[in-house]
Amino acid sequence: MSKLFTSIKDKVASQAMKIVFPEGTDERILTAAARLAAEEMITPILIGNKEEIEGKAKQLGISLHSSIILNPANYELMEELVQSFVERRSGKATEEAARKILLDENYFGTMLVYTNKADGLVSGAAHSTADTVRPALQIIKTKEGVKRTSGVFIMVRGEEKYVFADCAINIAPDSQGLAEIAIESAKTASMFDIDPRVAMLSFSTKGSAKSAETEKVIAAVQVAKEREPQLVIDGELQFDAAFVPAVAEKKAPASPLEGRANVFIFPSLEAGNIGYKIAQRLGNFEAVGPILQGLNQPVNDLSRGCNEEDVYKLALITAAQALNQ
Repeated sequence: MSKLFTSIKDKVASQAMKIVFPEGTDERILTAAARLAAEEMITPILIGNKEEIEGKAKQLGISLHSSIILNPANYELMEELVQSFVERRSGKATEEAARKILLDENYFGTMLVYTNKADGLVSGAAHSTADTVRPALQIIKTKEGVKRTSGVFIMVRGEEKYVFADCAINIAPDSQGLAEIAIESAKTASMFDIDPRVAMLSFSTKGSAKSAETEKVIAAVQVAKEREPQLVIDGELQFDAAFVPAVAEKKAPASPLEGRANVFIFPSLEAGNIGYKIAQRLGNFEAVGPILQGLNQPVNDLSRGCNEEDVYKLALITAAQALNQ
């Protein structure tokens, strides 16, 4: 296991963190949850029918003795969740509607986090990103001053660690959005012991090309600097000018990054998604995430193509986020 996860495990161990897994009968979820519980990293809360979950675990030959199993259909504190949900939705849902909505495992699990009965949630092994993120945006909501959630990957190869954003949520953020993503990504980097040096990427370096796309990135840098004057950030920069000192010396000699950026903000979801997959597949980087940032409490979304190891690691990251809220 990489140094990144050794560090995370050191932080999470013995903190008695509870992480919700709405997809309680999924084999990948169950095996990862059993592993986390056995290592005493976290206490898994598995959502679903108790008999089905226990039957599946028996088939897999795993123990759930340290896990909690909750079924929305007979949860003894459901009325408390219903009242909290109605209040949180500010008149957008009646009690009757809330009771029906909270039978959905993602909404139910998100309410457990919101009411502090759990520290975070991991879903998406069998659900779409929208199914995972929508309840979080409606219930947990974004932090004060943050208008959107965004998705980052921690790219890990040996001792190397980098942050790529946004690779999961925002299709074409404007300059205000890019600035916000940059600031939140720097905070995420710090959480994982990366001293953030933020590059706002483009196909242009310091005016080598001019277009609406490059102007958007330039404006984003200014907004980010105004909001966070201490942040080490620069742009617009091509990737090589942000990452290779010799290239930076020629293309951007006045850049405070000096070709040593470690947080990379892509100008669009298209670029970010392509970029992280190239690094993963051609560069042999491990892509950890997507990690959702900007929420009041941590909710993270798995890929439906995930494996047990992905679930295990994202649960640890979710617990680490909860410790830093």
